[in-house]
Amino acid sequence: MSESFFGPDFTQLQKQDPEIAAVVLSELDRQRKSLQLIASENFTSPAVLATLGSTLSNKYAEGYPGRRYYGGCEEVDKVEVIGISRAKELFGAEHANLQPHSGASANIAVYQAFTKPGDTVLAMSLPHGGHLTHGSKVNFSGKWFNVESYGVRKDNELIDYDELRDSALRVKPKMICSGATAYPSLIDFKRIREICDEVGAIMWVDAAHFIGLVAGKAIPSPVPYADVVSFTTHKVLRGPRGGMILSKAEHAAAVDKAVFPGMQGGPIMSAVAGKAVALKECATPEYQSYAKKVIENAKALAAALEKEGMRAVSGGTETHLALIDIRSTGVNGKVADERCGKAGISLNKNAIPYDPETPAVTSGIRVGTPATTTQGMGLPEMSEIAKLIARAIKEGDDDAKANSIRQEVYALTAKFPVYPR
Repeated sequence: MSESFFGPDFTQLQKQDPEIAAVVLSELDRQRKSLQLIASENFTSPAVLATLGSTLSNKYAEGYPGRRYYGGCEEVDKVEVIGISRAKELFGAEHANLQPHSGASANIAVYQAFTKPGDTVLAMSLPHGGHLTHGSKVNFSGKWFNVESYGVRKDNELIDYDELRDSALRVKPKMICSGATAYPSLIDFKRIREICDEVGAIMWVDAAHFIGLVAGKAIPSPVPYADVVSFTTHKVLRGPRGGMILSKAEHAAAVDKAVFPGMQGGPIMSAVAGKAVALKECATPEYQSYAKKVIENAKALAAALEKEGMRAVSGGTETHLALIDIRSTGVNGKVADERCGKAGISLNKNAIPYDPETPAVTSGIRVGTPATTTQGMGLPEMSEIAKLIARAIKEGDDDAKANSIRQEVYALTAKFPVYPR
């Protein structure tokens, strides 16, 4: 098994460092035997994995194609040029930068390109689904910038665009950020563009969670409206762990300068190559079908969890994730996360809008369907998964019952193997 999947180099790793090799194998076993419902995770293709372990990892390439600070970059230049071209074509973007090491790194570059410390930025509240880099006080964004927050309405748990506009008119932000980590509905980018134009703000979309759905033409794109779009490449997009930035041509120089030398040194060229491979995969009809199935599965999973007595925030989902209020079970999010883990189900505790619990406890869970859809699971499996989640939450304090659920989880995942032999 090790040689057939990991290649002959893995045999060398087993000889040289059996301790680390054992962890690599045990993690593969964990992925194969448990349900991966973390909304921000997916299974990359073997082709993407191959680039990450390639000789491209050896090359230091500070700078940009044709303008490097080191010699010997002729070949890695080709990789980056190909990747940039694919990104621009796939998303209809005027400019693309593939170098950020992560989504947070990409966001740091956006702040640096368009603002200076102390400037006012308007972004979605973290308790309502935003991200740490959107102004959390424990993050650089909340320490270096004056970040004002907007949120969702209490009655429908959807973004309150009237409140957003009122806030923008009041605080006159330099930049308005839209995008979230736990918001299951679509965002009205046209409306936000209008608000940005009204107050003279840069429109920034952090599309980390849903950009893969945009790539698959399953949801509307923010690219025609936004000045700049940042995102990760490892969620629905199904690429390597990393970040990317798209922008209007007029902002290209500012974005590139903010990434290098402003925010980081040399790019990880093996990851840049992996991004290029993933972008090519995203341009296929097969991927477009996949993206649509991700949403279908998320809708089905949310509906099935409601049948089990839990409530889907905002009435369901229009994306790859669902936010579930589990207070009806009498169990909080932290305990639910732990019980599901014991039963072989990986998901995460998550705050719901206007949550009475602390962020460390929460009243909800977040579930996503990118990984299970990659495995080939469909609507019947979503119904079964919902039942397993419900049982794990309600009965998982009993070790025997948790183990029984784990066995059922393994029986299900065995039908849809991850990285078959």
